Amino acid sequence: MKNALSFFTLFSSTSTLLCCALPALLVTLGAGGVMASIYANVPGYTTFAQNKNLLFIIVAVLLMINGLILWLNRNAPCPIEGEKAKACMQSRKFSHVIYFISLGIYCIGLFFSYLAAKFI
Repeated sequence: MKNALSFFTLFSSTSTLLCCALPALLVTLGAGGVMASIYANVPGYTTFAQNKNLLFIIVAVLLMINGLILWLNRNAPCPIEGEKAKACMQSRKFSHVIYFISLGIYCIGLFFSYLAAKFI
């Protein structure tokens, strides 16, 4: 369950990066034509861009839920058997890595979507 939520959080935070940070980056680099081509040729891309506020809210809620689950289970017991204990600890570390990658991707998307325009 924890790993499935971690992967879903990673997927959803990546969608915020693709919908909101990618256009800002491409336009900043002078590749507005590439962005126009992506808007025209990728189905559903405009839907993400039009609903970016809702997308960011949903992803923030998922990240908070995932972070809460990781926090509550930080001291959960693992099995005593050698292989099972090793797999449990690896799974726990992997979940934390995925969570922090997702959080980083979300912060990048948030910066480019809402804050970068205020600094430029």
